[in-house]
Amino acid sequence: MAILKHGSNLGLLFLLALSVGSLPFLAESAVKKYKFDIQVKNVSRLCNAKPIVTVNGMFPGPTIYVREGDRVLIDVTNHAQYNISIHWHGLKQQRNGWADGPAYITQCPISTGNSYTYDITITGQRGTLWWHAHILWLRATVYGAFVIMPKLGTPFPFPQPYLEANIVLGEWWNSDVETLVNQANKLGLPPQASDAHTINGKPGPLFPCSDKHTYALEVESGKTYLLRIINAALNDELFFAIAGHSLTVVEIDAVYTKPFTTTAILIAPGQTTNVLVKADQAPGRYFMAARPFMDAPIPVDNKTVTAILQYKGIPTTILPSLPTLPLPNDTNFALSYNKKLRSLNTPLFPANVPIKIDRHLFYTIGLGANPCASCLNGTQLTASLNNITFVMPKTGLLQAHYFNIPGVFTPDFPDRPAAPFNYTGVPLTANLRTSLGTRLSKVAFNSTVELVLQDTNMLTVESHPFHLHGYNFFVVGTGIGNFDPIRDPSKYNLIDPPERNTVGVPTGGWAAIRFRADNPGVWFMHCHLELHTMWGLKMAFVVENGKSAEESILPPPPDLPPC
Repeated sequence: MAILKHGSNLGLLFLLALSVGSLPFLAESAVKKYKFDIQVKNVSRLCNAKPIVTVNGMFPGPTIYVREGDRVLIDVTNHAQYNISIHWHGLKQQRNGWADGPAYITQCPISTGNSYTYDITITGQRGTLWWHAHILWLRATVYGAFVIMPKLGTPFPFPQPYLEANIVLGEWWNSDVETLVNQANKLGLPPQASDAHTINGKPGPLFPCSDKHTYALEVESGKTYLLRIINAALNDELFFAIAGHSLTVVEIDAVYTKPFTTTAILIAPGQTTNVLVKADQAPGRYFMAARPFMDAPIPVDNKTVTAILQYKGIPTTILPSLPTLPLPNDTNFALSYNKKLRSLNTPLFPANVPIKIDRHLFYTIGLGANPCASCLNGTQLTASLNNITFVMPKTGLLQAHYFNIPGVFTPDFPDRPAAPFNYTGVPLTANLRTSLGTRLSKVAFNSTVELVLQDTNMLTVESHPFHLHGYNFFVVGTGIGNFDPIRDPSKYNLIDPPERNTVGVPTGGWAAIRFRADNPGVWFMHCHLELHTMWGLKMAFVVENGKSAEESILPPPPDLPPC
């Protein structure tokens, strides 16, 4: 059993262990143990200090390093004033929703002074994922990388990098985030945008008091580096680029892709992207930079976060150069970039796209406004799928399903909207009320599902990154405008579509995804913009058990937090 303690040198130690992979004690699947202490710590950014919720006092939190096939036990103890739960984003958690983490979906949260051990077996996955708080807006500071190395003796399907580094993109608010959110909810309005974006928790030297809060990556000329890029921001899709250097995309959401080279990437909240970068420019200092993509009339934190790619031996007095990022509203770059993403689809890493579909679903994404006597203007902004605003239960949905607890949810989420309309026509500003309910969609075990997510112009069109828990899916098609069920399926890519866990539904457009429902349990699906999740842009699937014990939900662990 390998017992791993948290600490700043953990990644280095683990990579050193990986480099001696021929040693016999590393040859089999291991049990890794991590201790996560949820604790409040004072942190200073942008000339402001404030208490934030952290894991082990670290911001961002510690990286978890495992191998495909390992079992990892993460003991989470809550010392903060808030209830907490942690989601292991992108991990499939086969038959084991108890370890998935979204509060009131697969567990009740861990209350102050209590603990819960997440018991996760890594099966059939390798690459970059991440973890984050999944309650309130606590993931603003409670997040970190989750790195799964391939099995011993299995090389990357791309040139072996000299070294690797995590690039975790986030957001920073000077004020207390929960206070801002509570104030905004009382008014029925969105909270203010963040004050800065961050790279590995640091905003970079373009911000006040931030020279010392700048991430730097030292590189050697001629060497190739693997960057594991994670968008942990709450509400912003981001462009990312490095001045003077091209990026070769080799993986998204822990699935290998056909490599392609680009000047910049686009990455939505919840997504991960691995790129190879060769230090092939004149030795110097080069800015890595990120800023939002927004092609709808919605205010965002449009400031640029920077970090530094530093060639070895170059003095820090040299001023770095900035990359040319796509314009903030560059829809064409966004669409063409996403079209380049394709699964590797080799015998070793096949793309098992469902061809025959058992269940066709069509969900409209909408914003709305419901009456609220205490709110400004008497209305509360809201969001919905098929005009249903999801109401969070007080009991975990997985418990309610597993123990047949009545009255917690209804299994009647509609497969399509009640009435079709011109989804992406002129903005719809009347009749914006939504229905409220804790309504789930029941799916037969091992059935194949196609879901079309359709953006609408209810108040405004907008890009929405949708994340499905418990599964990867294939993005077989995307388009602008209204989905055409007759013409559009003929254009699907059923050979090598990108496989991922979070898909960006384009502004005023649609995305079609396919998956096989072979993981029984209750699995959350929601927009990964925290604002929209809070407003109710979410639902869950109840995937029924199969015929055998091996096709059924595992029993709950004894330390599952009580409701």
